[in-house]
Amino acid sequence: MCHHKPKQAIVLGLLDDGAASLRADDLRCLQRADLVIGGHRLLALLAEHIAAEASCFDLTGQLTRLPTLIESALADDQQVVVLATGDPLCHGIGGYLKRKIGLAKLDIRPNLSALQLACARVGISWQDAHICSIHHADSGEWQPERGPNHPLYPLFRACMQQQKIILFTSPENSPARVARMLVAEAMADDFNMIVAEQLMRPDERIIADQPVASIAEQTFAEPNMVILERKAPLPQPLLFGRADHHFAQRKPDKGLITKREVRALSLALLQLRRHSIVWDIGAGSGAVGLEAARLCPDGWVYAIEKNSADIDIARSNQRSMGIHHYTLQHGKAPDGLAAWPDPDAVFIGGSGGELTTLIELIIARLKPGGHLVMNFVTVENLASATACVQAIAVDGDICWSLTQMQVSRSKPILQMHRMAAENPVWIMDVSRNDHGDSA
Repeated sequence: MCHHKPKQAIVLGLLDDGAASLRADDLRCLQRADLVIGGHRLLALLAEHIAAEASCFDLTGQLTRLPTLIESALADDQQVVVLATGDPLCHGIGGYLKRKIGLAKLDIRPNLSALQLACARVGISWQDAHICSIHHADSGEWQPERGPNHPLYPLFRACMQQQKIILFTSPENSPARVARMLVAEAMADDFNMIVAEQLMRPDERIIADQPVASIAEQTFAEPNMVILERKAPLPQPLLFGRADHHFAQRKPDKGLITKREVRALSLALLQLRRHSIVWDIGAGSGAVGLEAARLCPDGWVYAIEKNSADIDIARSNQRSMGIHHYTLQHGKAPDGLAAWPDPDAVFIGGSGGELTTLIELIIARLKPGGHLVMNFVTVENLASATACVQAIAVDGDICWSLTQMQVSRSKPILQMHRMAAENPVWIMDVSRNDHGDSA
């Protein structure tokens, strides 16, 4: 007898050895089902156990039809079985159906997850792993600086932040594509990569102890999973307040960098969050944008600099800091800014003579609650910025404030120390009101 509550669809997890992975009661429910729903592979796997008079629905590419189909069948007192791989609530269909028709209409029966099987094969614990899925439509190859809108970005972010990653792949977003992403981002040597393919089938195979660059050139049988494990503990870099001398700077004109004290206040005024999209206009040596990237591990920094020598220096600083979620463009703003996503925070350290145009463009695109922070060392630029912001701020949606910062640093003199003044800097903070809850 199939022990099952009426008016519920059974969401049945199974493995690739088919009926052998099911409990007797679950198999009986499947055999007595009026409607069986599943992907093409799972329907074929259990075809001999589905009653001849039962209806079968291949959900491949038709997921959005499922809620209506299930609710209609339940209303007609039909027994519905939805086939899922492994645990339906681990990057499976269970969560989707719960959101669409509610848990009261579902009887979810999990099996072993493919991630548990993969980890068991190689003796790796999974309770401390980051679980990620790229089982979606073809997202195309990852290229450095593609940014947060690329579907592989959640995986890329995990590779920057996690010690161990278990990954559900897809035919398009394959283990080889993942390996190519690691190669492109110079992270191939950071990970041991394991591929577990066709688990619980006679031709099951585990691929381990191969370089990531080698995996990037191979083809793997479906279905498969990937385990990424770092070879060494994640570094714990300084998040904020890096000393000026730790940044490469242009020589002989050393000093073309936002000094640490000014940088610290500017970053504070930007009001950064983990997911912030940051623009750095006139990046120079990259100090502000790169420290912003450290503070926004789930966001992205877009930087532009017109001086080719500074571009090389900023890239050098990016490499030395191990920053990956950072796009540096050689050009003069506002050229190229149209392709960037709308910002949560913008820093202007240099404008190349386009200050008023930049302010107008940035304020127009700044997200609610966002901040534009500008540094000035000349009264002329300060006056231009103030006039421009005052003209824009008349509608009450824009607020602004100004801080003058005068820093003196100690310098040795004989056996003592004196205070030497740095150039004064004006820091303007322009914000767009957020009428929602920004806490």
